[in-house]
Amino acid sequence: MMRRFGFVLPPFARWTPDQFRARGDAQAIVDARLGWDITDYGAGRFDEMGLFLFTLRNGRLADLKRGGGMCYAEKLLISRQEQLSPMHTHRLKAEDIINRGGATLVVELYGSDANGDFDATRGVTVACDGIARTVPAGGKLTLAPGESVTLMPGDWHAFWGEGGDVLIGEVSTVNDDLTDNIFREPIGRFATIEEDETPLHLLVSDYETWLGRNL
Repeated sequence: MMRRFGFVLPPFARWTPDQFRARGDAQAIVDARLGWDITDYGAGRFDEMGLFLFTLRNGRLADLKRGGGMCYAEKLLISRQEQLSPMHTHRLKAEDIINRGGATLVVELYGSDANGDFDATRGVTVACDGIARTVPAGGKLTLAPGESVTLMPGDWHAFWGEGGDVLIGEVSTVNDDLTDNIFREPIGRFATIEEDETPLHLLVSDYETWLGRNL
């Protein structure tokens, strides 16, 4: 699907765990948690609720906090038809969600209360390719290929593919999936894997287990 829409993953996408260990120059990839990220949010129903992600680049929180340096991140995602990425927000990250190709991307939106918590009565105003759009609570944006929405911290959102699978680009401020994903329901960000085969490629959540803290 990525090739169909003109995207090719970087070389480290094809590295095996042994290739990672054999390199002395890949610590920055591990530290930034670049690479494969496939999740069912711990629910075990990937076809219904899940997401494919590949983190292409990711900056440093220290740079973001001081206001200079590598303050950005980029991901490639695939949302399958009717496959829900559940309602969540971020406290720190602002992001552009871009339909890079395929079917229609549906984004459901809610606002936050004064504490930043989910507010079922509050809508949001977002930018769609630079044009302000006010969306009522529970309203849905439909993004065709080439269209995008900019989401700010506190904008609660869920999304899925409608009419087929969607290739999605995400361009954002520094990404911290360990602490900056706040879900409305008590679910997990990462999948629990039953290891019955040696991995061909590692997920970002595998790095510490399979590679240790330092290469």
